[in-house]
Parts: sequence; C-alpha cells; structure tokens
Amino acid sequence: MIKLPEKKDGAQILSITAKNTVFNQEEVECVDELWEEYVTQGSDKSGYYFLVDKEDDHVLGYSCYGPRSLTSGTFDLYWIAVDPTIHRGGVGRKLLTASEEAILKLGGRLIVLETSGLPVYEPTRKFYLATGYTLEATLKDFYSDGDDLVIFTKHL
Repeated sequence: MIKLPEKKDGAQILSITAKNTVFNQEEVECVDELWEEYVTQGSDKSGYYFLVDKEDDHVLGYSCYGPRSLTSGTFDLYWIAVDPTIHRGGVGRKLLTASEEAILKLGGRLIVLETSGLPVYEPTRKFYLATGYTLEATLKDFYSDGDDLVIFTKHL
C-alpha cells in the first residue's frame, strides 16, 4: 500500500538504497541526508516529500520528490528505489503514479528527473520512457568522463 512513511521506515529506506548496486556510497548518504531533513523539518520546510509502498511493516520501495526552486509548479523526482529482490513487480510503477498524483495535488505541472547515462541505468531510462516521460536532454560527461546526465520530463 502506498502511504506516507513513518520515522521507523528510515532504516528500510536506506537499506533499499544500499542494496541497489547502481547506487554508490555517496548516493546512499544523500538519501540519508534527505530523509533526515524530511523527518526533522517536515516536507513543507525541507522541500522533500517521501512516499513508501509497504506490505505490513515491510517497505518495498520509496520515492522522494519536491518543488524545484525558482519555478512555478515544477517538481524534481529525486529518487525512486525498489527492493532489488522484487524488481519488475510493479512497485516502481505504483510509486511513480502515486508521486505524480501527489505532485498534482501540490500544484505541480511539470516533473523533471535526472539519471545517469551509464549502461547499468538503461533499464531505468527505459522505465521512464515506458511511463510517459520524454527524454529532454543529455549532458555528456556530466557526472564523470563517460557518465552522462540524462534528463527526462513529464507534463501533468
């Protein structure tokens, strides 16, 4: 069931991030920082909104999004991560749909998401294309030599 996370879900959110081999330690630490801001300051003040898909007390996946500074109705989708033992089971799609609906309720009109151009992220890029996102731009060698920044958007 998609819902707002509880403070106790933080350990599972970080575990899911760490278990996904595409994410490096710096990225895991980034999720930890966003989670801490969300828990201590709340969504309105921190600018970070989280959703989880839970089965009983087990977090299957999560999303994190927030309004983009200096824009009107533009939101960033920062993270969507699913427990790697259940990839391709529909959890990511449910989280994405729920995030889009929540963003609409917050007055969102455009979602921007960024991902890597590395081959290991090919399934991620295909997922976004299959769910109605448009490939807007690729910035060559953005993250490092050979690792492009790939930007997708979706108008709500």
